[in-house]
Amino acid sequence: VERGELAGGSALVRVGGREVYFGAFGMADKEAGRKMDRETLVRIYSMTKPITGVALMTLYEKGLFRLDDPLSKYFPEFRDMKAYVGLDAKGDPVFEPVKREPMVIDIMRHTAGFSGIGDDETVVGDMYRAAEPMALDKSLSEMVKEMGELPLLYQPGTRWQYGPSADIQAALVERLSGEPYLQYLKEHVLDPLGMTETGYFVPEAERERMAQVYLVKEDGSLVPDPSNDQGMQLPYKHRTMTPGGYGLVTTIDDYMKFARMLLNEGELDGVRILKPETVRLMATDHMPDTVTDKLWLPSKGQVGFGIDFAVRTAPPVNDEENYGVPGEFFWDGKASTLFWIDPADDLAAVLFVQFVPFGAVPAHYNFRNAVYGVRDSGRGVE
Repeated sequence: VERGELAGGSALVRVGGREVYFGAFGMADKEAGRKMDRETLVRIYSMTKPITGVALMTLYEKGLFRLDDPLSKYFPEFRDMKAYVGLDAKGDPVFEPVKREPMVIDIMRHTAGFSGIGDDETVVGDMYRAAEPMALDKSLSEMVKEMGELPLLYQPGTRWQYGPSADIQAALVERLSGEPYLQYLKEHVLDPLGMTETGYFVPEAERERMAQVYLVKEDGSLVPDPSNDQGMQLPYKHRTMTPGGYGLVTTIDDYMKFARMLLNEGELDGVRILKPETVRLMATDHMPDTVTDKLWLPSKGQVGFGIDFAVRTAPPVNDEENYGVPGEFFWDGKASTLFWIDPADDLAAVLFVQFVPFGAVPAHYNFRNAVYGVRDSGRGVE
């Protein structure tokens, strides 16, 4: 912040059941003159996904689905799907029937085959962008119907491809529970945990608490991100779409309640959300050996993927890799927010910053080093 690389940020760490650190620095909104503090509301983007996964796993505990169930058991729209193979000699796309149907576990570990959309420069990505199945004026059911009419980008279980899988999880919550996704989420996760500041919509009276997302330009200067005023990034309108993969706004204390529940194996302050064995299942690496193409997941370090979390499987191999402890599970968001759970050290950490593109400033690297006291202290990565 002092060097001007970040407008502002906050961090919260708990170890052994108590808060050991909170810090807030700089500005939440430089243009408005608002400081970053404990009450600041931030956009968490993909840190929405683990919350959606927990909501879905409450239904798993009720016996309403199995992880190896085909998606078509609950969504006939996904029956008889085809997968993209490539282009033929004439440059026309080639599709083939799926060798196995996408399963529920596939949408929880990003191996189902659905297009990554923004990251997908293939003809399938073009088809998704033209159809706009996740347009904000559509319901989750409409999203599923339109995705069922599109091909998969690859054969299920052969690639890790980030995309709309968590949004399909939200649709599955609706279909299994018979309730709108947000209603179920509030009743079974947010309200029981006391996460009263978390939602898709920020009322007018609370908007002065919102942090600005900044675009880090090539010269290192910071300007307000133009996309702040577009789509779900602008949480000042009620939308039909309630995506499971992004869109929530929250405070650092609210998200720490969620993290503490996971660290406590499903329970917080006497309220149980999940069974311990369910949290351990979510925090287990479920990446199949058939997955050889993992897109950018290896950039997270020595990790596999569980149920809506990356799972650290080995310590860092060098000082360039983000520090982490085997058994840790974590995820982050587009604006470089981050949280992780380290059961071995009984530790939960949350970092709130608001800048794009992701990783333009090494905030995760430096924060992890500071939490564990590595590298700068000369301790290395042993």
